[in-house]
Order: sequence, then structure tokens, then C-alpha cells
Amino acid sequence: MVVDRVQVLRDAAGLLMRKSGATLDEVARAAGISRATLNRHFAGRDALVRALEDLGIAECEDALAKAQLEEGSAADAVRRMIRELEPSAGLLAFLYSENQLFEGDEQNEGWARLDANLVALFRRGQEAGEFRLELSPIWLAEAVYGLVVSAAWSISEGRLARNDFTTMIAELLLGGAVRRDT
Repeated sequence: MVVDRVQVLRDAAGLLMRKSGATLDEVARAAGISRATLNRHFAGRDALVRALEDLGIAECEDALAKAQLEEGSAADAVRRMIRELEPSAGLLAFLYSENQLFEGDEQNEGWARLDANLVALFRRGQEAGEFRLELSPIWLAEAVYGLVVSAAWSISEGRLARNDFTTMIAELLLGGAVRRDT
């Protein structure tokens, strides 16, 4: 039997987003494989979480590239970025709750690359006069992560329609970030 590793990771992320303490037996069942097969691909929970992290970072970097963050207005780039991040939102929701990924010297450099791209986008918006100057670009980048994760959880719980993902996040974020001349 050929195992689709990426699909196993997606199934694992779907379960772990809803039940972060799920056992590896539960993860294997959710992925439709045996525990032995899961173990052959991921030698324990830490290896599984690290593989999920690598997939999440790769998908986010791909989404940012597709969103062409340097093109057009910064606000339009934010909307494109959120739309492109939507397919990875569930995976990000799980990763966001995994504190072990953000501690110590072993932190994946991919997070820093993602952060740098988001910060640059918000800084560009501030320099163009689109976004409020008193809101730190770093804070706005963190707000993106928080809103994407919150929307993923809301969709998972049936409180938000998947089709509303981009609009709800972009309008809340940009409504608070748009510069208003007084």
C-alpha cells in the first residue's frame, strides 16, 4: 500500500487541530492507516509535529509567493495573501498551538522568513500611507496569524462559513489597520 505522506499529515493536522492531545493511535485511525505505518513515516509525536511544521511553512511560503505581496496596494496584497493562506489555515491552527515549535534554539528558520515577509508588507503599507503608523508591523503580522487561526477554528466548529474566510479576516484586519486622517 502506497501512503500519501502529505495526506497523512493533513489528516493528522485536522485531528490535532480539534484534539491536540490525540494519541498516535488516534492520528493513525484519522489518517486511515495503521499505527505501524504511521511509525514507519514518523518516529514518534515530535517527528510528526516537525513534519507538520515543515509542511505548514512550505505551504505558507508558497501562499505568500502566489499572493505577490510586492504588487499593487498593500491592502490588496493583504487580501490576496489571506485568500492564498486559507487552504493551510487548519494546519496553521494546529501549529500555532504547539508551543514547542517556538521555543529554544531549535526554532525553524521558516517562521522568521514568514514573519519578515509579513512585516515588510505592513511596513510597505505604512510607507505608502495606507496603514496606521502607530500599529507596529510586527503586531500586524501577529494579528494575521491570530485571525487566520481563529477563522480556521470557527470554520471547524461550524461557526463561520469557509466562503467567508478571506472577507472576514481582511475586513477586520484592514478596518483596524487603515489610516484615517483626522
